[in-house]
Order: sequence, then structure tokens, then C-alpha cells
Amino acid sequence: MSRQDTAPGASAAIGAALYGLATRAARRLPRDMSLTSAATLATLDRTGPRRISDLAAVEGVTQPAMTALVRVMEESGLVERRGDASDKRVTLVCLTEAGASYVRTRRQAGVHAFERLIGELTCDEVEALVAALPALKHLEELESQDREGPKQ
Repeated sequence: MSRQDTAPGASAAIGAALYGLATRAARRLPRDMSLTSAATLATLDRTGPRRISDLAAVEGVTQPAMTALVRVMEESGLVERRGDASDKRVTLVCLTEAGASYVRTRRQAGVHAFERLIGELTCDEVEALVAALPALKHLEELESQDREGPKQ
């Protein structure tokens, strides 16, 4: 089926379903840290070390707000600042092992929550999700490229 063959409004309906699912999933996450802190750690996990200014842009906050956030996460042992070997004037924010472990644990908890929900679906519904996996993964890639910009 080509893009032109899709039912009118299908993109909006799919978008609404995905947005609703993501919003409800985010609300169920533990509140042991802010969503911006958790998102920043996840960004560092996906993209590697970044400048504070890059993190601020990706997470949609001001540079002073990101500086304060990084300071708190640094004090908690989740991130550390390191010099950039290619430019001694630059400081990069890097995940520590504790930060990477936090991201893995939080991600696994989210995966398990969805696994439980998927376990309540019919076989046909599970097969439909399996068939949609390539498109969902591509959406994730497109969103990451759009949001994070080029890797540092």
C-alpha cells in the first residue's frame, strides 16, 4: 500500500494513539527525578558525551537551567564533566556507570510494563504490532534525528 492509498485521517489517528500511549507511559514512570533529568540521561546514553549547550537545545531548556541540572546529576554521581580531547576549551557531559545503570533500569521497567499490557492483547493484535515493528522503529529513528540533531 502506498502513502496515497492510506485512509484519510489515518496519520492523525495513529499519531493520536501513539501520543496518548506515550503520555500515559510517561505518567507511570517513577518520580525519583524530573522528566528532563531522565530525558537528559537517556540522550547521553544514546548519543554519547555532549556539550551543555547541545543538551539544553535537545531537551528544550535554557543553558543556565541545563547547567544547574547537570550540577545536580553530577552531585548524584550520574554524570561527570570531562574535557574534549579535540578542543581543550570544551567540557563534555558524560554518563557515569551509575547513570548508565539508571537508564538501563528505567528502560527495562518501561519494557516490562508494556510486556504486561501486550500480554493482555489477542493473538491477532500482537501479530499486528509485530507487523508494525519496522515502521515503529523507523518513526523512532526519525524522531531522534529531528530532536537530537547531529552527534557531537
